[in-house]
Amino acid sequence: MNALQQYIDLFRENRKVVEENAAPFLNEWRDAALDVLDGARLPEKGDKGYEKTSIEEMFAPDYGVNIARVNIPVDVAATFKCDVPGVSTLLGVVVNDRFVASRRLASGLPDGVVFTSLRDAAERFPELVGKYYAPMPGNISDSAALALNSLLLQDGVFIYIPDGVELEKPLQLVNIFSSPSPLMAVRRLVIAVGRRASARLLVCDHTQGDATRFLSSQVVHIILEDEARFEMCDIEESSALTSRHSTLVAEQKRGSSLTLNSTTLTCGNTRNDMIVNIMESHCETRIAGMAIGDRKMHIDNNTSVTHFAPKCHSNQLFKYVLDDESTGAFGGTISVTPGAPYTEAYQSNRNLLASGSARMHAEPQLIINNDEVKCSHGATTGQLDSEALFYMRTRGISEKEARTMLMQAFMVDVIDTVHIPGLHDRLLRLVDKRFSGQSGCNDCNTCKEI
Repeated sequence: MNALQQYIDLFRENRKVVEENAAPFLNEWRDAALDVLDGARLPEKGDKGYEKTSIEEMFAPDYGVNIARVNIPVDVAATFKCDVPGVSTLLGVVVNDRFVASRRLASGLPDGVVFTSLRDAAERFPELVGKYYAPMPGNISDSAALALNSLLLQDGVFIYIPDGVELEKPLQLVNIFSSPSPLMAVRRLVIAVGRRASARLLVCDHTQGDATRFLSSQVVHIILEDEARFEMCDIEESSALTSRHSTLVAEQKRGSSLTLNSTTLTCGNTRNDMIVNIMESHCETRIAGMAIGDRKMHIDNNTSVTHFAPKCHSNQLFKYVLDDESTGAFGGTISVTPGAPYTEAYQSNRNLLASGSARMHAEPQLIINNDEVKCSHGATTGQLDSEALFYMRTRGISEKEARTMLMQAFMVDVIDTVHIPGLHDRLLRLVDKRFSGQSGCNDCNTCKEI
């Protein structure tokens, strides 16, 4: 039995339980998901775009799925204790696949702003959910992983910023895994930013306990209306037994601005797909990412930016530092359609291998179907600068400290793409601690209010 079939069988045998415990409107899409999954398979290592990552192997273990939505206790304060001050947010938490609003969130949202569960949003704002929820966002109709997410999805998170609202305080969503037995969480995040509205979102992934296997099946759908501005920073700091498959699909309308930053500090096996469709003219798109790997971590980031309209600008920057026996992969595609003249699109991937056993695979691509464009891409993989190491050693700096300083400096321009107040300095410190071999978290009271 392949990995996909075990979840299809689970659904068919327990369909009544799945649907009774789900937001009712999600049940409308399950038959369509089954149609997509009929005869489909999950990508395997060596498939186009998956040269170093097998989604089949990621989903193959016998994970439990909490279809009865049993409340699994979690000590939020013990799991998420950020010791870096200066990031004041409106906070919501997803424990496995259940959304919990903090007291600060419940009382701090401006009028008209929605940050709640998909079930709650569908009951209170059915027109909004009907307008923005899509089971297969971006018209990606052949993705088995997307269809599986829609098949098993029982709830999710819905964020809406009304027209003209500029949200001053950033939103924050903390995803936490907690279970005594292996568990797959099916997560969905829908974000809609209205005309001339703006918002910023920090998403953090954490695991409680290092001895349990977890799998995150996550889909993020972002819709930016005309002249909307949105920034999202996604930080993963999970355990070595945690696997994550995340698909982000963003759609930009006229004059909108999108900034995405993806940071992997610790993980087990991670695949992040970021798909951006620039539908109308005069849009700005910035995607940046950094990954720090050691031990046997595997980190795969794959981007696809398609320009459908003229006079738009996109820029991508991804950096990896890999140590021990860790592996990394980056695949990035820029597509410019015939209807998108005067496009400017750039992509850069740079990687450092800090050990002889670390491995990196990079495959940048340009697909240009228009003559009136400025586009470039490039990828480099190397080792730490031996001359810089020698110079620092002659100044009395130990080899370990010198290596750490060089790796920190290598990541600075990715961190500089973050504009959420306080988060830039927080990331600098988290990266500093990560290269120094420390955990990114320490004691504080950030989440004891939940």
